[in-house]
Amino acid sequence: MVIKKTKLLLSVTLSVAILTSAVYLAERKYSDWKIYGGSGDNVKYSDLKQIDTSNVNQLKVAWVYHSENEDQSKYGPMECNPIIVNNTLFGVSPRLKLFAVDAATGKEKWHFDPADTSGNKTWARNSVNMNRGVAYWADGDDRRIIYTVGPIAFAVNAETGKLIPGFGLNGGVDLRKGLGRDEKSVSISPTSPVIIYKNLFITSGLVSETTPGHIRGFDVRTGKQKWIFHTIPYPGEAGYTSWDDKTAYKRMGSTNAWSGFSLDSKRGLLFAGVGSPTNDFYGGDRWGKGLFGNCLLALDAATGKLKWHFQTVHHDVWDMDISSAPVLVTIPRNGKKIDAVVQTTKSGFVFVFDRITGKPLFPIKEKPVPINGAVLGEKLSPTQPFPVLPKPFVRQRMTENDLNNVVGDSSYQDIKRRFKTYRSQGIFTPPTEKGTIILPGYDGGGEWGGPAVDPETNILYVNANEMAWVLNLVKEKSDNKKSMTNLQAGVVLYHKNCMGCHGPERLGSGDYPSLIGVERKYKFAQFSELLSTGRRMMPGFAQLSKAEKVAIGSFVLNQKAEQENPYTGTAIKNDNKSKPSYSFTGYNKFLTKEGYPALSPPWGTISAIDLNTGKYKWQVPFGEFEELKKKGIPTTGRENYGGPVVTAGGVIFIGASADGKFRAINKKTGKTIWETELPAPGVATPAVYEVNGKQYIVIACGGSKWGGKSSDAYVAFTLPDK
Repeated sequence: MVIKKTKLLLSVTLSVAILTSAVYLAERKYSDWKIYGGSGDNVKYSDLKQIDTSNVNQLKVAWVYHSENEDQSKYGPMECNPIIVNNTLFGVSPRLKLFAVDAATGKEKWHFDPADTSGNKTWARNSVNMNRGVAYWADGDDRRIIYTVGPIAFAVNAETGKLIPGFGLNGGVDLRKGLGRDEKSVSISPTSPVIIYKNLFITSGLVSETTPGHIRGFDVRTGKQKWIFHTIPYPGEAGYTSWDDKTAYKRMGSTNAWSGFSLDSKRGLLFAGVGSPTNDFYGGDRWGKGLFGNCLLALDAATGKLKWHFQTVHHDVWDMDISSAPVLVTIPRNGKKIDAVVQTTKSGFVFVFDRITGKPLFPIKEKPVPINGAVLGEKLSPTQPFPVLPKPFVRQRMTENDLNNVVGDSSYQDIKRRFKTYRSQGIFTPPTEKGTIILPGYDGGGEWGGPAVDPETNILYVNANEMAWVLNLVKEKSDNKKSMTNLQAGVVLYHKNCMGCHGPERLGSGDYPSLIGVERKYKFAQFSELLSTGRRMMPGFAQLSKAEKVAIGSFVLNQKAEQENPYTGTAIKNDNKSKPSYSFTGYNKFLTKEGYPALSPPWGTISAIDLNTGKYKWQVPFGEFEELKKKGIPTTGRENYGGPVVTAGGVIFIGASADGKFRAINKKTGKTIWETELPAPGVATPAVYEVNGKQYIVIACGGSKWGGKSSDAYVAFTLPDK
């Protein structure tokens, strides 16, 4: 009897233990990295704590995987946050090959090259060279990876690396179809990965200025489009009346959720941040608030129906796209736990809302902003929303007192002289022809990597840029003549379509290259194809006719004979004299003669913000210039792209910086406690995972858009065996 009772007690104890363990594992939603950003919440948090503040300085390289094994100098950086499923790591190479490797050793299992599936391999090579991650879906033995290359969404067997024939057309879905526009004239290349909800995958993407960035849901098995949410509303839809021009839905572009999504899978709520409408810097032909531009959206993930929205910038003419996916947290309020959504922005604001109702959890005030002095035809919003808390995590106004005093007097006097010629009244200063200071900048504030949040403490960690840029508007050239040469038309079309990135003299601007001498690299056929498909950060211009491409090519490629031929395309004109069209002269950083920011340091930071109170825990400079460090100048910070991850071990892991280092930071203090040199800058978000009881951190090290070293390497770190 005693033996039976003992066995019964042991059985009950074991059952309770097993049940407790099962519940614990079910609750450990942050124990793996099967989804971009670590989870549908996108908080970039791992509850693994084998690596902690006491031993992180012992980290060593576990493995290095070279995803191309060839010179990468002409292919650009990798921005992929890999995922890890069943001890297999899935990522994307600089040339957009999908690969699977053993997550413990880095040994390749298979790779899939999209160029091998296309009849036009040149298109596959020239597609927008940017991919930030992939998505995994499984149903029994059917396990697949959904990832995008240019306008194609592929379904690849996760076990074999082979295309799944029943998906779309021979394994791929053409995303140019189903947008409500002529598919031959649209250009779309998703950069952030799709997100999976049940048997749907959902996407938007990088689009051209004439392609709408509508959000769509597709059947993950067949690739069939199931729903569409019009980010530029159609007649009768919510937001339609926010556009003064009721034909906007037919002609406007962008307004796209290029930065990705987060998902409340329990409630079936999809959250997305939307970019600005076309044209980025002049809104004379799109008066009104322009919903759903610059909006945080809450959608029904199953149907695409709108639940609520909040517009972070009205009538954006500063390129203040919502630049990262929202993050989902739970915040205490008045003795209750409120499920919330948090959105960081380029402007340095942090918006916090009740996830279900859209009600702000910190007050947001509509404040007057300057509108006088806007260019002819512009109609700016007289107010903009400002969160009361948290305070902005970057500077939003530049004065003479903010000029760079680290450089010598001669350089200081030069930037002081130039600064006095610009208009600088703060974050919403109207764009002008004389020059307007844009701060924190086009790539400023919180960028596409997004923040990390520790759900145990609700501390948000966000890395940021502070770089002043100068925005100059110019009236677009127009010509009503019926008879034009290709050269005349090419100049006008270049100014309309290309000048914003490559500058009025084709010398390049910001991070965009010069086009001088490009005829030595491209023949016309290659150049025309590049115009259609895009590459790297350049979107495609599929809407251009053959005649327009010939005209632009004759100008850019300096084809003397072709320049003299008559232009055969449609007339290039602007008949509305009351609202002239404007372009901008390029992405021009405000720099010293030495190439440093004209703004005083810090130029890059990491901030820790308590979402419970809206108060800061700490803020530190992030990144450094070695030559300034040698001169005894305190850490200045540098431009950085890619996000942090935070762990239960008390550590923030981050690459991102232009200085090419990978750092571990104490999450309580902001102090760097370990750092190492990467093969090339890791402008990507790391992933944290565990295999056979051993914790790893991996990051893609592709190099950066600043030039310098490039690589095809994924590097994983772990603690040495005891």
